Amino acid sequence: QVQLVESGGGLVQAGGSLRLSCAASGRTVSSDIMGWFRQAPGKEREFVAAIRWSGLFIRYGDSVKGRFTISRDNAKNTVYLQMNSLKPEDTAVYYCAKDRGGGIINLKPSGYDYWGQGTRVTVSS
Repeated sequence: QVQLVESGGGLVQAGGSLRLSCAASGRTVSSDIMGWFRQAPGKEREFVAAIRWSGLFIRYGDSVKGRFTISRDNAKNTVYLQMNSLKPEDTAVYYCAKDRGGGIINLKPSGYDYWGQGTRVTVSS
């Protein structure tokens, strides 16, 4: 069992920055692909970013490329999402997730088996 706990969400003005953290417990996730998704009201859960265990392979959703950066600290069993140049359309609940395995970064929520409870990000215009 893996427990994931996100933190760092909040209210920020457009153009501002936030850094989300996802702390894993229960077992190490250092060999797992970890991802961030988000879900806005009335919308489907959307892929934001994912990172392989080594940190060498990273993918971003098209809407966040160039603005968001995913990173991980395997020693701390923690994954981060640095969000810069935030826009009102980034408003959503952000979720951290662990993939099911397979070695390929999956862009769909069904490819992840453990999820955090989410942290809310609100970007005001």
